Amino acid sequence: MRAAVLHPGGGPSLDLRDDVTALGPDAGEVKIQIKATGVCHSDLSVVAGGLPSQGTMIVGHEGAGIVSEVGPGVTGVRVGDHVVVNWIPACGRCPDCVNGDAHLCMTYMSDLFGKARFAVGDTPAFGMAGTGTWAEQIVVPWEAAVRIDDDIPFEYAALLGCGVSTGVGAAINTARVRAGSSVAVLGLGGVGLSVVQGASIAGAARIVAVDPNRGKHGIAMEFGATDAITPEDLRATHDAVTGGRGFDYVFEAVGQAATIQAAWDVTRRGGDTVIVGAGSADDLVQINAFELLFRARNLVPSVYGSSDLRRDLPRLVALFRQGRLNIESLISRRIQFEELNDAVSALEKGDVIRQVVLFD
Repeated sequence: MRAAVLHPGGGPSLDLRDDVTALGPDAGEVKIQIKATGVCHSDLSVVAGGLPSQGTMIVGHEGAGIVSEVGPGVTGVRVGDHVVVNWIPACGRCPDCVNGDAHLCMTYMSDLFGKARFAVGDTPAFGMAGTGTWAEQIVVPWEAAVRIDDDIPFEYAALLGCGVSTGVGAAINTARVRAGSSVAVLGLGGVGLSVVQGASIAGAARIVAVDPNRGKHGIAMEFGATDAITPEDLRATHDAVTGGRGFDYVFEAVGQAATIQAAWDVTRRGGDTVIVGAGSADDLVQINAFELLFRARNLVPSVYGSSDLRRDLPRLVALFRQGRLNIESLISRRIQFEELNDAVSALEKGDVIRQVVLFD
């Protein structure tokens, strides 16, 4: 089958091959025929080396498809089910799951670099985030395959698996944005624009969308932003919108220390600076102990938008059906597998929001 392979040492280009095999399924696992997979900034970070990888890897983590085979003991899904790939599958048994924090479950994430999910020729290979959706087939624990209605287009379903659920979830699940509040969103990629939509759905009165690429400002306004500005205008807009007090919620959807600092600086006392972007381990944020206490702002991480896809996917589908969640406008272009290296380059340049690979 076809798959995008990242060899040890990283890029600059992916090895697009047709001799890759998905291994399994073993007991408790399912094989999914991938029909659509998104090109996410986290994928770029893995290719570029900002996020860790190990050995030979199949890239991609945002996908949807059809269950083609089930291993022994699987009862939660059946062959033929349309499913969204959940890259943090919840076991339902660990303390985090029992406490309602399914997005923190590490039961299956411990296999991230411990179990080879593919073979590239004779070489064992891992799947990014335990998945590897830039392949025509993947094998995952059955808990990582979340059923979705058959009439939802696969390219929409794929984005619901990460970009949309992470962004909307950051606003609704993590921050629990209050109606009438003020919000700023730094970074207008697929996740940041989904944060804008989530804040709008939650009823925020003022949503300031911030990105240096003015080409994304119109889409942000379409998604519910009341203002769309470049970073240079953030301080002046902060003063004009909040009277210098600061925003109730500021979302950082870039994953860089400088942007996190900028978000922190425009958050009001008692407000929330919500970290959504995935940054690198050597990019340090420096907040001194005095201001950490006396500025009294909350620095809040939002892993996967605090999402439990089994709970949240039906809600997102309902919002989509009501016309309150716009997925189509997130898709800059639909591409073929052979265009993946070009897609990574376009994402690196910031020219696109979400590109979706469609497998035949």
